[in-house]
Amino acid sequence: MYEDETALGVRMPSARRGPLRAVLRRMAIALAMLLAMFVLVAMDLDGYHDNADGEVSLLDALYYVTVSISTTGYGDITPVTPAARLVNIVAVTPLRIAFLVVLVGTTLEVLTKRTRDAILIDRWRARLHDHTVIIGYGTKGRAASRTLLENDLPKESIVVVDPDPVVIQEAAADGFVGVVGDGTRSHVLNRAKIGDARKIIIATRRDDTTALVTLTARSLNAGATIVAAVREAENDPLVRQSGADVVIISAEAAGRMLGVATQSPAVSSLIEDLLAYGKGLDVYERAIQPTEVGKPLVQGEELVVAVVRDGTYLTYTDPEVATLRASDRLVLIQSPPRRE
Repeated sequence: MYEDETALGVRMPSARRGPLRAVLRRMAIALAMLLAMFVLVAMDLDGYHDNADGEVSLLDALYYVTVSISTTGYGDITPVTPAARLVNIVAVTPLRIAFLVVLVGTTLEVLTKRTRDAILIDRWRARLHDHTVIIGYGTKGRAASRTLLENDLPKESIVVVDPDPVVIQEAAADGFVGVVGDGTRSHVLNRAKIGDARKIIIATRRDDTTALVTLTARSLNAGATIVAAVREAENDPLVRQSGADVVIISAEAAGRMLGVATQSPAVSSLIEDLLAYGKGLDVYERAIQPTEVGKPLVQGEELVVAVVRDGTYLTYTDPEVATLRASDRLVLIQSPPRRE
């Protein structure tokens, strides 16, 4: 289904195919070739001679086809007319060669796949830039990838890094390019071209690993937006000092959701709605429009809940956002547009 080792530990997206299905497919092709050769011989039985009794029956034709396509060729049945010999030259011999190719097809497929994967990886590296790297493809990493896809980010612009080869195989089956390796190592992240990435999502299983990955990623890319997840709130400052722009405290966020759901299930449902992109209400961020510069916040179809000014998050009730500036960005809530 997947090659054990590709160039530099990179796995390209690939369709999932089981070994039994591959064997059955080869058997079907071989039987089709055998049937095609039998039909050609059966159409001209008089063109063949059987050294045993001089006549060739359908059973003899099947016997001849079987020993011929396997290149055994006992010679007891032979083509004797010019037409039969021409059929053997033009059709039977090519089918015999194709049959042998099917028999050794596994080896040829591996060699072909290695060459094809090397070419695909070279092409992928040449055109990859401004992409998103997800380091850690567990529950958090998968959820992040689904959200990115829901925001219309193409699969080819997402690269997954994880130390588990089985996980990377799953990522490749999901349509993502995967890199096998430890995200704390520079050479592993360089395989994902992290230096050219625009966004980096760090969703490892341990907070100490997250801090090391963040530090490594930031040293390789000073301009990318790095979003990291940690379990414990006490590790938030450490990860931020390592270079993360945004830190999500997963355990505390889950605890807050549990508390909110206990006190007000409706509020909990609203929060879940806001987190699910494309359904109900969506939270998104946009730049200030020229017509809005110098004017106060106006609540219309878009519900403004916050303003980002010089990297600082300000709620809509903050007096500082009474007048909008050209560099401001608005955080809005709005129903998603219907897609035709």
